[in-house]
Amino acid sequence: MRIDVISIFPDYLAPLELSLLGKARQEGLVDVQIHNLRDFAFDRHKTVDDTPYGGGAGMVMKAEPWGLALDRVLAQSPVLQSSAGADQPQDDAAAASARAEGEKPLLIVPSPAGTVFNQQLAYELAQEEHIAFAPARYEGIDERVLDWSEESFRVMPVSIGDYVLYGGEVAVMVMLEAIIRLIPGAMGNPESLAEESHTGGLLEYPVYTKPAQWRGREVPEILLSGNHGAIARWRRDEQIKRTFSRRYDMIASASDEMWDKKDRKLLIELRTERKKQLRAAKQAQQLQQEEENQQEQAR
Repeated sequence: MRIDVISIFPDYLAPLELSLLGKARQEGLVDVQIHNLRDFAFDRHKTVDDTPYGGGAGMVMKAEPWGLALDRVLAQSPVLQSSAGADQPQDDAAAASARAEGEKPLLIVPSPAGTVFNQQLAYELAQEEHIAFAPARYEGIDERVLDWSEESFRVMPVSIGDYVLYGGEVAVMVMLEAIIRLIPGAMGNPESLAEESHTGGLLEYPVYTKPAQWRGREVPEILLSGNHGAIARWRRDEQIKRTFSRRYDMIASASDEMWDKKDRKLLIELRTERKKQLRAAKQAQQLQQEEENQQEQAR
């Protein structure tokens, strides 16, 4: 996989040299290229932003540096190179032909207005041959850059959540870590991918290590039993309980085929208990309201 990131702050991407991310790069599992946007600004001050047309607060990132940077990314794209043939140099005509036939690299633009990033999207992106990232700063990138990019890229605005950051580099790092770890060989133990949160539609079960007792708290006895079937059942139950408690939306949206007989029994118990808690909370709220009304009348 080839990944390009264009940024005015390349140092934000330094963690890509660390830990398993750095190892994946060293072993050739992923080719990550970082481009400094200011290298494509040719005035004395390497200017990449200007005031917005129509007025308003902040600055807008200029179109030309982004256009030149994306030209560079396109010229090196393995998607377009392969369309021209392994032994043929890529030229403008071949690139245009490839793009016309739909063979385009993916351009991800971090944006609060984009598609919400999740584990399923990470899996899909890990299958791509070439992804470019365009993290913006200030008030964003001149909209004409995104319009023009549609001719050469498959443009995908992506959001990592309903909040706003200083810039898109942090969002790029979040996505890159989620994507690269899914590339075959990038994880030390591939089984970790099968058992973690969001894989299979549930949050991960709680984990423990030595010692068996710590500050008055003990590891669940079942995990010390050596009974692998019972341990697997316990872990499955804990996944369901944790997801039910913390992310009920995942339970509500799950298909019926996801649950076995024991899962369904547990879900009935959890829903029954939840109804009791909601009923008790409602009664407590009503009592509190009645007391407040009585106090108000007493005045």
